[in-house]
Amino acid sequence: MTGVYRGQGILGISRSFNIVKKEYIMIKAVIFDIDNTLYDYDRANSAAMAAVEDYAAEHFGWSRDETERKVKNSFEEIRAAHGKKAVIHNRLVRFQRILEKEEIPLSPHALKMYDIYWDTLTASSVLFPGLVDTLDHLKAHGYKLGIGTNMTSVMQFRKLEALSILKLFDFVVSSEEAGYEKPDKVLFMLCVSKSGCDASECLYVGDNLKSDIQAAERAGLRAAWFVPEKEPLPDGAPLPVDHIGRQEADGSVLCFSEYEELPDLIRKIQI
Repeated sequence: MTGVYRGQGILGISRSFNIVKKEYIMIKAVIFDIDNTLYDYDRANSAAMAAVEDYAAEHFGWSRDETERKVKNSFEEIRAAHGKKAVIHNRLVRFQRILEKEEIPLSPHALKMYDIYWDTLTASSVLFPGLVDTLDHLKAHGYKLGIGTNMTSVMQFRKLEALSILKLFDFVVSSEEAGYEKPDKVLFMLCVSKSGCDASECLYVGDNLKSDIQAAERAGLRAAWFVPEKEPLPDGAPLPVDHIGRQEADGSVLCFSEYEELPDLIRKIQI
């Protein structure tokens, strides 16, 4: 059975998304990704990297391009060594390896770069419009609310606290805790276990089609793809490839572009 969800985009443009109806299931838990799902990570990360680049220019004489290249190479080296583990997100390890390779003293620079990055990112993080009202609405209507995210636990908790929304969630699962990164099924199943519901009673909300939406559905959860309309980054850089063409979603994928649409979308799933 197929239905159609119609909603207004952020720019007021009417859009329609096909909903392929499955067997009737009551949604009891809604589980959210964090980065680029609850807040605009791309914009905050751009500000944080600019702050690190300023520090590197002042203390090491590196250009912005040099610092960006060194950080990227460090990330690639860590990923090659460790695969899809939470350590690949650890900025301290990235900065530590850069300093060691450049034969620059770790003290005080490693921790200073780490703190500059995360302090700037959290200060620059802004929730997507309508999110808090939607979380309050879902909680008031008896839904369990959870987080299922890649990244180290301490930094994801810091983000949620800085955004003043940690108090709204009943449980958090990070890839560090699960031992596996999305799209691995293990992370989603730990979310399901903490929710106390069946997988089919859980709705996962994320911004990445492959590692969030398709991966959640393979694990037996329902999924809703958050596709916000975003302004260009301040420096004019293009959005990551994952953001390009995402509104051309297959008809079987549930999509929404504003958080005000989510409660209605959940109701339509259950009709």
